Amino acid sequence: MTPSPARRRELLDTAAEVFAAQGYNATTVRKIADAAGMLAGSLYYHFDSKESMVDEILSTFLDELWGRYDAVLAAGLGPRATIEALVTESFREIDRQLAAVAIYQKEARHLSTQPRFQYLADSQQKFEKAWLGTLERGVVDGTFRKDLDIRLTYRFVRDTVWVAASWYRPGGHHSPEEIARQYLSMVLDGIAVRET
Repeated sequence: MTPSPARRRELLDTAAEVFAAQGYNATTVRKIADAAGMLAGSLYYHFDSKESMVDEILSTFLDELWGRYDAVLAAGLGPRATIEALVTESFREIDRQLAAVAIYQKEARHLSTQPRFQYLADSQQKFEKAWLGTLERGVVDGTFRKDLDIRLTYRFVRDTVWVAASWYRPGGHHSPEEIARQYLSMVLDGIAVRET
């Protein structure tokens, strides 16, 4: 009998919560099985290792994120609208896959040194290229300031968006779109009142 896709997804969601809370190295198959309410041996019916579980969690997260990012990048928007759309999609992804984002934040650097996880380093390069390219376009066309250090800006935007996974709670007071709007207002327009 083949395990149902729904049960597999449920087990991956549980595994993601455990990995996010305890870290990849500290998480054992037994801890995941305990959280799922099953025997550790039964988990092997669905997955051959904890490495397979974290691989599926991260690859699914990145596939979804890049599906959304690629749609934004292909839309032919101006630089500011592209940044706004990328930031909004990032917050939506944090809302949809909070545990996977937390795992990515904590574990990607370490895991990407292993051949199985080379796609993490590839994704990071693609991510950097998309954001830096958009910022460069904005400086060239006058959307963004000429004195902007685009690499520093990219790091600031990237880190401040994704660190939200440490405090964001799905179903909280603000929707992902509202958080993105507030965030973009601060990043793109500043927080000081403009003197007239």
